[in-house]
Formats: sequence, structure tokens, C-alpha cells
Amino acid sequence: MMIHMEEVQWGLYLVLSYLVGGVMTGYLVAKVLKGVDLRTEGSRNIGARNAGRVLGPAGFVLTLVGDLVKGGAVVWAAVELGYPPVIQLLGFLAVIIGHLYPVFLKFHGGKGVASFIGALLVFNWLSAVLVGAAFLLFYSIRRSLTVAGLFSFVLAPFFYWLTEKQWLETLLLIPISLIVVYVQKEDIKERIMLRE
Repeated sequence: MMIHMEEVQWGLYLVLSYLVGGVMTGYLVAKVLKGVDLRTEGSRNIGARNAGRVLGPAGFVLTLVGDLVKGGAVVWAAVELGYPPVIQLLGFLAVIIGHLYPVFLKFHGGKGVASFIGALLVFNWLSAVLVGAAFLLFYSIRRSLTVAGLFSFVLAPFFYWLTEKQWLETLLLIPISLIVVYVQKEDIKERIMLRE
């Protein structure tokens, strides 16, 4: 079976997408600003929320923006290179997996929320806006960032289908959104325990 140059390029793009996802903004920001390892501070998560707790507002903003940009940059690169939407979505998935399971930090990463939002904004900005609106609605009802995020992310594929009516791409978005929801399981358990 012959391998085409295009397929090689797509394969390299997906590997690079994973590696970009594995560049942990929060870890780097904490090292630069305070010389600390976020994995041993606060909640021990290397996302923006814990960066904010440990480093203050600057740590939160820098981590959030860095994670948003890396998610968006991966999808933007695929768009600029003229890759089809399916490859863009596989890059989307690869950057999220890289963020969740970074090879550089022994496969212990963040929760993928900001990278998901950044990638979705570039892939289909209208779906991202609808996810944001759903988040605000759920948050106004439940007053929980975790619960609002989970419900709104689950709806991302549905919003995409509403705007584009593309079944294959919608189906590919489902595992991407579900993996981000799945890694929040500890937060969900904590919420349940607090309510009992």
C-alpha cells in the first residue's frame, strides 16, 4: 500500500499537535514567576484556576491565555495549510490529549478546558459562542463553574451540528468534548460529596 506525501504531512501535523498540547503553560508560568511547581502547590493542578490561587491574577491570566492560544494555534495551522475539517478535528483532539497527558511531565497534565475553548473558537467560532452562552445560563442556575462547564461542553457537538449540519464532523466532536468532561470526574465527585 502506497503512502502519499499528504498523509505523511497529516501524520506529522498530528504528532506536532500532541507535542504543542504537552507544553504546559501553567507549569512554565509558575516556574518563571515564582520558581514553584504547580503540581505540588494548591490543588496540584497545572491549569489556570490553580495558577490563579498560587500565583495571583497574573498567573491566572497568563496560563489561561497560553492554553487558549495553543488550542487555537493547532487548529489555525491546519486551516492555513488547507487541511480538511476532519484533519483539523483530529488536530483538535491531539492537542487536547497532549494537554491532558503531556509526555514532558510524565503524562500528568491539566483539564483541557482552555485549550478546548481555544480550538473550538478557531474551528467554529459560532459553536464556541453558543457554548459560552450555555455556560453562562447553567452557571446562573447552579452557581458552579464545574457543573456549568460540563453541561456546556457536552452540548458543543450539538451546537456544531445546528450551525453546520455536518454529521461526520459532529460525530468527531463528541469524543473530544466527552474526554474533557471525563477528566473533570474528581471535581464532580467532590461536588457530590459536598452536597451530601
